[in-house]
Amino acid sequence: MTKGGNVGLAALSEDTGSLMVSLSWSSASGDGDADVSVLLLGADGKVRGDADFYFYNNPAAADGSVQLLGKTPTANGSEDRVSIDLTAVPQDVESLVVAASQYGAGRFGQLDDLRVTVADRTGEALLGFTIADAGEESAFIFGELYRRAGEWKFRAVGQGYATGLAGLATDFGISVDEEEPADEEEAGAGAPHPGTAAGAGAVQAPTLSGPEAAATVPAAEAPAAVPAPSATPDPAPVRRPRGPRTAKKKVTLPKVAKKSLAENDSWRQARLFPAPTLKSDREREMRATSVLLAVMAQVPEFGRRLTAAFGAPAGRMQTFTEVTLPNGDTPRRPDGVIRVERAGKLWTALVETKTNGNPLKSEQVQDYMDIAARRGYEVVITLSNDVALEGSPLVEVKTDGRRKHKVTLWHLSWAEVAHQAQLLIRHEGVGDAAHAWLLQELLHYLQHENSGCHGFQNMGPAWVPVRNGIDTDTLCQGDERAVAVVESWERLVRQVCLRLGGELGQKVLPVQRAKRGTDQASRRAALADRLCEEGRLSAELRIDTTPGILAIAADLRTGKLRTSIEIPAPEQGYPLSWAKRLVRQLAEAPADLHVETLTEGNRGPRGTLERLRPEPGDLLPKDGVPISGFRLSLFKGMGSTRGNAESGFIRSVDEAVDRFYASVVAPLAQSGSTERRSARRTSATDPAEAAVTG
Repeated sequence: MTKGGNVGLAALSEDTGSLMVSLSWSSASGDGDADVSVLLLGADGKVRGDADFYFYNNPAAADGSVQLLGKTPTANGSEDRVSIDLTAVPQDVESLVVAASQYGAGRFGQLDDLRVTVADRTGEALLGFTIADAGEESAFIFGELYRRAGEWKFRAVGQGYATGLAGLATDFGISVDEEEPADEEEAGAGAPHPGTAAGAGAVQAPTLSGPEAAATVPAAEAPAAVPAPSATPDPAPVRRPRGPRTAKKKVTLPKVAKKSLAENDSWRQARLFPAPTLKSDREREMRATSVLLAVMAQVPEFGRRLTAAFGAPAGRMQTFTEVTLPNGDTPRRPDGVIRVERAGKLWTALVETKTNGNPLKSEQVQDYMDIAARRGYEVVITLSNDVALEGSPLVEVKTDGRRKHKVTLWHLSWAEVAHQAQLLIRHEGVGDAAHAWLLQELLHYLQHENSGCHGFQNMGPAWVPVRNGIDTDTLCQGDERAVAVVESWERLVRQVCLRLGGELGQKVLPVQRAKRGTDQASRRAALADRLCEEGRLSAELRIDTTPGILAIAADLRTGKLRTSIEIPAPEQGYPLSWAKRLVRQLAEAPADLHVETLTEGNRGPRGTLERLRPEPGDLLPKDGVPISGFRLSLFKGMGSTRGNAESGFIRSVDEAVDRFYASVVAPLAQSGSTERRSARRTSATDPAEAAVTG
C-alpha cells in the first residue's frame, strides 16, 4: 500500500474477524527499538477513556479485542505483534489506531525497514505498508483500522510526531498529568518496566473515566524541541514518576516465599500437580498436557496470552485431553483439544505434545493437519522442548491447496509457556489470588526435574563431532554439521532470552546483525563457515534498562565462555572521574572481572577489577587518546557435553549469563537509574534551572 491508501478487509480474505498486525523495523548496528501502542477511538476521533489506550504496561483488553503479544526477533531487527479481534470491538468504537514510539533520544530515522503487515487468522499476509520518510520523529502512526458502512477497512497513515507518544496521545484525547506520586510505593518503585530506565522517565496518562488507575506510557516522550505536525496540539506538562503503574490493579506473587512452617527440610510442601511419581515419557506427556490445558481454561489471562498469537478469539475456553477423532480405519488421539466459543462460533485447535526432549513426528502432525482440515478446525499446535526458528521448521507438513478451509501449524516451546506464566505472576499480574496461585503451581511443575518440560536441553548429535573437528582443525567450511550446531546455538540463545526476560519482567531479545534482505538459511550458512574458521559461537542480547548489549562468546578451541558488555563513556566530565565512578559502581562485582578501556584504533589499558580498585587511574591511556567507552568481561569454563548435566554446555551458558547479569549488569543499571533520579532532583531545585524552565 501507499501512504494515505485504504482497502476493505473483506475483499482480501474471507476470515478477517481475527487479525494479526505486525510492526517491524531493523537496524544494521542492532541498536534501536520501539514500543507498540493501540488506541480505540469513538465517533469523535477520541478515546472513550484511559482503558482504550493499550501499550506495554496495559497490554490486553478485558474483552480480548486487543492484545499486545510482544516482540520476536527477525533476521536483522525485531517484529512487534498485536492480536486484534474485530468481532470483539465494542460497537461505539469506530477506529483503532496502531502506533509505535521510541524512548530516550531514539528517533525513527535511525531505524530501517519500518513496516506494518496485516494478516488474517490463518497467518496469511493481506497487506503491507512501508514508511520510507522517517526522520526526527519519536512516534509514528503506522495505520488505522476503521468502520465504514458496516465493513472494516485499513488505512496506511504514516504520520510522525516529534513530540513522541505524549504528543500522539494528546492528539486523541489523553491529557498528561504533571502530579508527582505521593511515595515510592505509589510510583511502583522496584518494578521497572520495559521501555524505561528502571522505571525512570515515564509519562502518566490520568484517569479519564471509570475506576481504573492511570496508565503509564514510555518516556521520551516528553515534548521535544522539534515542532510536531501542525494538527497536533501542544502537549500538556509531563510528569516523571519514579516507576510505572499498571492501568488496573492485579495480583502478583512475591519472588521470596513466606517462611516455611515445616519442622525440617525433609518435609515436602503439598503440590497441586505432583511430578516425582512420573516414570515414563507417556505419563509425562499426558500429565503435562492435562495440567497446562486445565490452567489455560481456568486462568483467562494465561489462556488468552497463549492462544491469541494463533488467531483465537476472546471468548469462553474449554480444553480436553485424549480426544478420539476418526481418521479412516485408524482413529487418532491428539494429546489435547482447545475450543473457544464466541458469539455462537467455535474456534478449535488440536494439540500434539512432546516432553523430555522427544522429537515431533512429521507423519503424526500431518495426520492432525488432515483431520483438522476435514473437520473445519483452525489450528494444530505442537508443543515440545524444542524452540522454533524462523526458516527452519521442526516438522515438514504438506497442505492440500484444493481445500477451501485453511489450517495453520504453530509451535510452542515449554520455555515459552514458563516465560508467559512467570511474566503474569511475577510482573504483570492476574485477576485474583487463586489464579496467581494456579500459575505458580503450574510453573513449579514445569520447572520440576521430573516433568520433562525443561525447554531446549540438547545441542544435538552434531555437537561432539563439530567440537572435535575444531579441536583437531579438521572441520571444513560447508559442513552441514556446523549449520546444525549454529541452529542449536540459536535455539539456546532464544531460550536464554525467554528465561531471563521472565525473571526480570523485561524484554530480552537476541540481536542479529545481517545485511538487509539476507534470508535465514544464507545467514546461518555464513555463521557456520565462521564457526569452522574461528572455532567460536557468539551472540548478543538486548535487555531493556541496561546500558549496553550483553555479548556471549563460546570459544570451542580454548573451552572458555566470555560474557561481556560495552558501556559508552559519559558525555560530560573528566576521564579520571569516569574511571573512579565505574569502579565505584562495580563495588560488589567479582574481583576477576576484566575491565578494558575502549579507544579509537589501538586497544586501551585493561586489567582485573581486583587490580584496578586501588588505582582506577590505570584505566586511562598514557598518551591521552580519547576514551569512547569501557568493556567489562567475565570468563568461565565451558561445559563439554551436549546436554544439560552439570558438565553440559547448556548449563554452563545459563550459569555464565546469570552470574554476569546479577553481578555486573544489574548493578550498572541500578546505579545509572539512581544517578538519573539524583540529577533530576538537583535540576528541579536549581534556581537557575527553574528560571529557564519557568
